[in-house]
Amino acid sequence: DYCCVHGLLAIKEAGYEAIMINCNPETVSTDFDMADKLYFEPVFWEHLLEIIELEQPIGVIVQLGGQTALKLAEKLYQHGIPIIGTSFPSMDLAEDRGSFSDLLKELDIPYPHYGVAEDVDKAIEIANRVSYPVLVRPSYVLGGQRMRIVINDEELERHVLSIFKHLPDNKVLIDQFLERAKEAEVDAICDGEEVHIMGIMEHIEPAGIHSGDSSAMLPTYSLSDQVLETMKAYTHKLAMALKIKGLINIQFAIKDEKVYVIEANPRASRTTPFIAKAYQYPYLKMATQVMMGTHKIKDFTVEKKLK
Repeated sequence: DYCCVHGLLAIKEAGYEAIMINCNPETVSTDFDMADKLYFEPVFWEHLLEIIELEQPIGVIVQLGGQTALKLAEKLYQHGIPIIGTSFPSMDLAEDRGSFSDLLKELDIPYPHYGVAEDVDKAIEIANRVSYPVLVRPSYVLGGQRMRIVINDEELERHVLSIFKHLPDNKVLIDQFLERAKEAEVDAICDGEEVHIMGIMEHIEPAGIHSGDSSAMLPTYSLSDQVLETMKAYTHKLAMALKIKGLINIQFAIKDEKVYVIEANPRASRTTPFIAKAYQYPYLKMATQVMMGTHKIKDFTVEKKLK
């Protein structure tokens, strides 16, 4: 795994022992000596806590382990275990749909209208308020599971009932669907004082196709200079407002030259290693050093300048 391996390299170069926890042995099959210690364990809280109690680390990095690791941040925070990089309250602000939308409103950043439903009647009420078509998905799931675009009350009712049947303790997110919109995303690093944009990618598929199922182009191929500058400005605003220390990925929808923020992920995304390899710059190493507080962005010389 490119993210973890380069993160471990930065930790070791800083003079620390690097410990990795992963349930997939293939992750380090080609870099088996990168971690000082490697635990093949399910990435569940009970297993993680036992390892932490044994090893007594100075802190835990969750930004390089995807959404699975990010969701363990709350437990780490509650148990007083230091999180290296972005704090849990900042992560939680980005992850909580209501709080994040309030922040976007405060920063005067456009976003698709949405609502959260706990039953079918509420879902129909929200869908009619934001207007069809709408994007319907359960909250707190990975990989776009059970995400669907629906166009009327009957279809919405069937899909929401199906979500509650298979995920009974979940809530349903209903978003305004921007028809024929383009989708793009930004990966950036923030040290609390400065924001460096690693890359801006434009999706081949239109907005609405989950990022895990889509293809992206680097650099962008059809977005105007004005749209790109707006995306950069929104990225800077959000990274600073969220008090990001390390990595952030922001997904955008662009319709009629207006830029909307879909979501922000305070972690390494699937596109981070793609950008690092394309631009041949060790961004994950850079981000880890920023998280650990040993370096600021100004300490690095990034020859690749974004177009």
